[in-house]
Amino acid sequence: MVRTRQREQGITLIELMIVMLIIGVLASIAIPIYLQSLKSAKEAVLKEDLHIMRQAIDSYTMDKEKGPQSLDDLVQGGYLKEIPVDPMTHSNGTWVTKMDDSLESVDQTEPGISDVHSGSDAVGSNGQPYSSW
Repeated sequence: MVRTRQREQGITLIELMIVMLIIGVLASIAIPIYLQSLKSAKEAVLKEDLHIMRQAIDSYTMDKEKGPQSLDDLVQGGYLKEIPVDPMTHSNGTWVTKMDDSLESVDQTEPGISDVHSGSDAVGSNGQPYSSW
């Protein structure tokens, strides 16, 4: 009578190491792509927030015939529901406003904020710092 050994079920150390290697390679490919997509999403939010705030500044200036003295004036006047959170600094208090002495229209009586930028010093994917967008 010949005895045959039945192969035990399970995985070997080599099989486990190969699976871990494959997972590591896939993760090293996926993580940079994921991080780049996060950065692109934050940049898209920043562009949209800047566009909306700049429109609100222009509307406030034309309607009130004076520039807003702070971003809170835009909220108080109903031009914005709230000051958006800067997606680069994760705070709504880091927006950098540009005060301008020039008047936007003939009817404008008082200068005020003319532009707004992110308070982040980081550089965007286009090579420009977010504070200059």
